[in-house]
Amino acid sequence: MTNKHAGSSFDDFLKEDEIYEESTAIALKRMLAWQLEEEMKKQNITKKAMAERLETSRSQLDRLLDPLGTGVSLETMQRAANVLGRKLRIELV
Repeated sequence: MTNKHAGSSFDDFLKEDEIYEESTAIALKRMLAWQLEEEMKKQNITKKAMAERLETSRSQLDRLLDPLGTGVSLETMQRAANVLGRKLRIELV
């Protein structure tokens, strides 16, 4: 019996199972949420203070920091980066 995935990449496997886009979006959101939380820790900014700086609710901030919640707008991500004195960089590769 031969392995039909031998020699293929993990990306190919995900595309074949039609979950590549979803998996990639979740991975990117996890990384962004982690980076935001790490920067907040570095700057000693609480969630309450971050929500106030973003002029939003704590529950909205929790959605932004939810690693699985991929339905966050680019505008919201940009505002969060700005509040932390960072830049959001998105690129096609």
